[in-house]
Amino acid sequence: MNWHIITIFPEMFDSYMNESLMARAKEKKLMKVNFLNPRDFTKDKHRKVDDRPYGGGPGMVMTAEPILKAIEKAKKGKDDKKTKTIILSPGGKMFTNKIAKDWVKKYSNIILISGRYEGIDARVKKISKAEEISIGDYVLTGGELPAMVLIDSTMRQTEGFLGKAESIEENRNASHEVYTRPEILKYKEKNHKVPKVLVSGHHANIEEWRKKRGNS
Repeated sequence: MNWHIITIFPEMFDSYMNESLMARAKEKKLMKVNFLNPRDFTKDKHRKVDDRPYGGGPGMVMTAEPILKAIEKAKKGKDDKKTKTIILSPGGKMFTNKIAKDWVKKYSNIILISGRYEGIDARVKKISKAEEISIGDYVLTGGELPAMVLIDSTMRQTEGFLGKAESIEENRNASHEVYTRPEILKYKEKNHKVPKVLVSGHHANIEEWRKKRGNS
């Protein structure tokens, strides 16, 4: 999967994209990440990417042309049918695991537009035919964190990213009720034990216990 991230703060992704599974996925060439800064597509010496909204209102709005040019560069030489353009917005369609799985099947290039300020000039969506996607019913300062969430969730659905298919927790409908060593945890003068069924060695009973808790 090739990710093309349009953001004025590409350095925000450095630590996340260069650690753990993300770093490993890049090494294994399961993914590529390309950053495009709208400031690099401006005409003025100040590299300005925002302006006052028509009709008045608080804050500034990201201008259309620098973002459209960044999209154009990201799409250059790519198959349109295999390329998806996303605007990260709290008012967009709610992101789900199903969407992530569909993206893995359908696309090899995903363009993520991370907005800032009071939003993005609406003409960007109309011209680029982008889809608005939200990660939750709340507002963040910018689209960089949602972009990381989308990349993480989508890459988890990519074969080879986790190593084994059974590692995907969502396939197991996992609950949070899991235990590890020690069997008896002594904490603040109290003993906290692992449920007996889990240390019984009786696999049928363990499976039944997990099913009752939505953990199978």
